[in-house]
Amino acid sequence: MGLTYSQTIDAYQIFTGAGEKIDFNKFVEKVSENQIILFGELHDNPIAHWLQHELTIALHARNEGLTLGAEMFEADNQLIMNEYLGGLIPQNRFEEEARLWNNYKTDYKPLVEFAKENGLKFVASNIPRRYASMVSTGGFKALENLSAEAKSYIAPLPVEFDAELPGYKAMMGMMGMPGKGGKDPSNFPKAQAIKDATMAWRITQNLEEGKPFLHFHGTYHSNNYEGIYWYLNKYTKDKKIVTIATTLQEGTESLNEESQNIANFVIVVPERMTRTY
Repeated sequence: MGLTYSQTIDAYQIFTGAGEKIDFNKFVEKVSENQIILFGELHDNPIAHWLQHELTIALHARNEGLTLGAEMFEADNQLIMNEYLGGLIPQNRFEEEARLWNNYKTDYKPLVEFAKENGLKFVASNIPRRYASMVSTGGFKALENLSAEAKSYIAPLPVEFDAELPGYKAMMGMMGMPGKGGKDPSNFPKAQAIKDATMAWRITQNLEEGKPFLHFHGTYHSNNYEGIYWYLNKYTKDKKIVTIATTLQEGTESLNEESQNIANFVIVVPERMTRTY
């Protein structure tokens, strides 16, 4: 006789920031009241990616003017993104020529294909990685000599930077002493900040009246209302913004204290959940 397993297994649970359980339908209802929706994911988490897709479908059903955007696509690939969504180039050309993440086909392709099938705008919001790398080596000053065209893919310079924000301060602590070649460790959080600022800038530049903007990114880019959220409040003052975080816990019955209030809504996924890579 085989073993029986009576425990209920939940793949996820959504909580408010205060730790109250909320079901998916109520979550969609609350999220849809905002113009900018920041969905923080764990890049290798299949539940986060599935819920991103489901939220996209649900929001589109409520408002066909939905705009999508994502960290995973760099601003200088907006042209090729537009050409693909507009049916000007085939799928294989887009996938070969855009600098796609290794997990694109499993995790982000469903979102891009949904945008294509439904005529939605999809914003490539991240700074080109070569420019972020310049900042990690030489600070913001390294960007000053770029051409006007190159700067058009970056948040307006000079970029405001608060080294005392807890997220950036924690990065500084992780870096410790100067690295090889005497690299300045303070440039590491600056490289993160230029990504955050650029994503926030790209969001604000692509907002349209009556069209909610749903943005996908690593949860650390908006946790604790820092990162993208902080820069959005520098670039726009009159837009309602909601944040969604994703976190792992041993169980999903309650929200761990350390995850409370890291976002307006927190998706808890069991630690044993399989990863996409």
